Amino acid sequence: MEKDNPGHGPDTIRVNLVSESGAAKAQGVHTAYLQMAHGLRRRQDVLLISGGWQGADIVHIHTVGPYALARLLLRGRSKVVISAHVTPDSFVGSLVGAKRWYGLARWYLRFFYNRGHAVLAVSSEVVTELQKMGVRRPIELMPNTIDTALFAGTSAQKATARQKLGYAPGEFVVIGVGQVQPRKGIDSFLRVAKENPDMRFVWVGGVLFKRLSADHAKMERLMADPPPNVNFAGVMDQQAVVDFYRASDVFWLPSYQETFGIVIVEAAAAGLPVLLRDLPQYRDT
Repeated sequence: MEKDNPGHGPDTIRVNLVSESGAAKAQGVHTAYLQMAHGLRRRQDVLLISGGWQGADIVHIHTVGPYALARLLLRGRSKVVISAHVTPDSFVGSLVGAKRWYGLARWYLRFFYNRGHAVLAVSSEVVTELQKMGVRRPIELMPNTIDTALFAGTSAQKATARQKLGYAPGEFVVIGVGQVQPRKGIDSFLRVAKENPDMRFVWVGGVLFKRLSADHAKMERLMADPPPNVNFAGVMDQQAVVDFYRASDVFWLPSYQETFGIVIVEAAAAGLPVLLRDLPQYRDT
């Protein structure tokens, strides 16, 4: 348990942010959690508590695992807000066998979200899906946010990043960021790379959940033997990812399904043109 900022005054709101995403940090949920904490730290009317069981005015939950469930059910007098980052559809193509336990995931998420006092949906598509699932608690649309200053860069920083990563002058670089899994459209990324051998394609991310990831063996084979113009850069911290954004010419995320896609906002903040599959949830984003 960590107290992140002092807070002050009789009207200070005590907020406990709960997330289990630290076990697999290179994912959008963890980024959203960190950015939420980053924003709350800057408020003088909030005392931010990251984790632990200490009482709070508001418990804000970002994940749906066993610790988050315990924190949800043992909340005492705290008001509970839940950010809905995941839906049953987001498990398909992400975790092994998700189609077989889709109904169970739907039941569990409905149970989980209905135990909060309010649910924050990250896109209007998530709002609709939650309603169809039978979530009856108040649902508010609240897209994920980032501090854009963390990603913006100058032309000099771009040149430095390209030199650091070994890109040739004038080389056209396409970047994708996210977990290596079928849902992210890795098949499309590799197919188009083969069709454009004069471009460099870089994917930042990896198979985070190992054998629990969908088609993990196939994904590992693809990373081990990519086309000559494709580089799987692996999992890395945010500052290293920023260098990849700055060094690239276009961001391409060929995902088949997203609840939000916070990397899209990161890439746009870095000044990149953004190329996406035409998914309904992007229209809000």
